[in-house]
Amino acid sequence: MSRTATRERLFTAAVELIAEHGFTATTVDQIAERAGVAKGTVYYNFGSKAALFTALLDYGVERLGARLSEAAADRAPLEALEAVVGAELAFVGEYEPFARLLIAEAWRSGGGAWHQAALLIRERAIGVVADVLRAAVAAGDLRADLDVETAAAAVFGMVLTVALHWRTLEPGRPLEDVHATLVDLLRGRISGGAPAA
Repeated sequence: MSRTATRERLFTAAVELIAEHGFTATTVDQIAERAGVAKGTVYYNFGSKAALFTALLDYGVERLGARLSEAAADRAPLEALEAVVGAELAFVGEYEPFARLLIAEAWRSGGGAWHQAALLIRERAIGVVADVLRAAVAAGDLRADLDVETAAAAVFGMVLTVALHWRTLEPGRPLEDVHATLVDLLRGRISGGAPAA
């Protein structure tokens, strides 16, 4: 097995276990067992559980940020915002354990890997939302006085929370319905207009 494939197996095992039990309760032994590799493979690839966690967050947030950027590309600002919301919902649907990890672990206080994780999320994922909102403000599509940074964090957090609610409590509900509700909320709050009929 290639080193890339091994690292992906370790990432998958770690994200599942951390989402299930939390970072502190998850051991290197459990990660290795779930990944089907020797414990030494974890240390060979990452050096420590904390380094694995940091690499895992980097890997996941890079994927999420790339999805959001791809969704926003070559679209008018408000269409880009709707596409970004849809892309975040779809990402959570596909990578639900990683989304749970973001909610549970990435916003801890205390610095270190957690502080770096929060900065990475702000830069690579929330930053995409902020860029879309800035473009919409510049185009006159959104209020000129919009606090873009706070609004971007609010949109990202709202979509993440609603997506996990959807996956946990309403898994049979179509993604399109959840997306439509979120878009209506955003149209009403950020633009100052009424939700679409």
